Amino acid sequence: MLIVKSFYKFALFFTFVLFLAAPCASFAQDKDEEPITYFQMEPLNDSLFVKIQEEVFIDPPDPKAEIIVDLRDPNNQTVTIKGNLYPFLSFTPETRALITTYPFKINLIDDINLTSVFTKVISSIKLKKIIEPPRRQQISSNLYYINPYLQIFGGERFGFPIKQDVGFSIGLGTPYSGVLETGFVEANFHILGFRLGGFGNVSAFTEIKQTNNHNNLYLGAGYELGYVIPLGNFFEISYLSSLKDPSPAQMTAIESAQNGDYKPMIIKGNYLNWEFRFPFRTMGSTRSKLYLARYLDETHIGFSGRELTIAGSTFDFRFDALTSSPDRNPQYIFDILIQKIADSWASSAVSLGPSVILTKMENRKFGATSFFFNLRLKLGTSL
Repeated sequence: MLIVKSFYKFALFFTFVLFLAAPCASFAQDKDEEPITYFQMEPLNDSLFVKIQEEVFIDPPDPKAEIIVDLRDPNNQTVTIKGNLYPFLSFTPETRALITTYPFKINLIDDINLTSVFTKVISSIKLKKIIEPPRRQQISSNLYYINPYLQIFGGERFGFPIKQDVGFSIGLGTPYSGVLETGFVEANFHILGFRLGGFGNVSAFTEIKQTNNHNNLYLGAGYELGYVIPLGNFFEISYLSSLKDPSPAQMTAIESAQNGDYKPMIIKGNYLNWEFRFPFRTMGSTRSKLYLARYLDETHIGFSGRELTIAGSTFDFRFDALTSSPDRNPQYIFDILIQKIADSWASSAVSLGPSVILTKMENRKFGATSFFFNLRLKLGTSL
C-alpha cells in the first residue's frame, strides 16, 4: 500500500508539472494575430517532417530534423532543412499549405530581452502536445521490446525484431541503474511477449570511478525469464537467478567500498521482479512512460522519455528514484541527453549529455556519488 501511494503521489506531481505551463502555452497560441513569416517548425509532427524531406529527396528523412522557413521575401521564399537551403516552390502546393499553416512555430523575429530568456521555453510548450496517446507498438505486449535506442548506461533495452514479435534485445546496466554504478550487461530473446536472457558483468564500467562506490551494484552471471501480461504493455513480471558469484577481484572492490553501515548490493540467489508502467507520449516524444517497479528486492519509481521537444530543442530525459532497498541507500538518477549536437546523419542518431546519481556520499552528506556523460545511439527508425 505504501508503494502504491508513493507512485500515486509521483504521478500526480509529474502531471502537475506538465500542466503548470498549459495556460502560458494557450496564451502564446492565442496572441499570434499576424502571420509569422520567419519561423522554425517544432518537430511535433513526424509524418509531416518525413513528407517534407521526401519531396526534396532527403534519404533517410529525419522526423526530428531542424526545419526553418523564411517567407519574408515573396520573391525569395526558402526552407532550410538541417542547414541545407531549398526553394519554397520545390514542394507541392499541398505541402506548402501545410508548412504555412503549421500550428507549432517558433517565431524567429521575436525580440529577445532579459525576461524572454526565462519565459520563452515555458511559453513554447504546446498544450495539445503535453500528453498524447502512445503508438500502437508501445502498448503491444508482443512488440513493446522493439526499441531503436541504445544507451550506454542504464535505461530501456535496445531491441530489434527478426520478424515482428520474434527478436532480441540487449542492455548495458540494469533498466534502473545510472552511470558507473554497475557492470551489469544482458541479452534477451523475445517471442510472443516472453523473454529469456542471460546477464553477466563488465568490470570496466565500475572501475572508472575510484570513490563513492558504496552504493554500487555488483554481480557474477545468471539468467532471467520474463513475460508481459497480454492486456497492453502495462505489467511485466520476471524471474532472475544468479548462477555465479562476483569474481575475487570484485569481492575485493566490494570490501573496500563498504563504509560502516553503507554497503553495496550483491546479486545473489533468486529474485521475483515486476514493473507496472504507463506508456504515453509527452511533448512530441517518440516514446515515454511512467513506471513503478520492484527489481532485485528494490523499489523504483520513475519516468523515461525519448526525443522530447521544447522550443525546437530535442532531448531525452530519464528520472529514477530508488526508494527502498535491503542494502543500499535511496538514490535519485537524472539523465539529460541532447540531440542535434553532431552533424550529418549523427544529428538525429547521437545524443550526449550529463548523468548524475544523487544519494548519501561516503562522508554521509547528500550529494553526487556519480557524475559522467551518458551516450545514446539511435540505430533505426521509430516510425
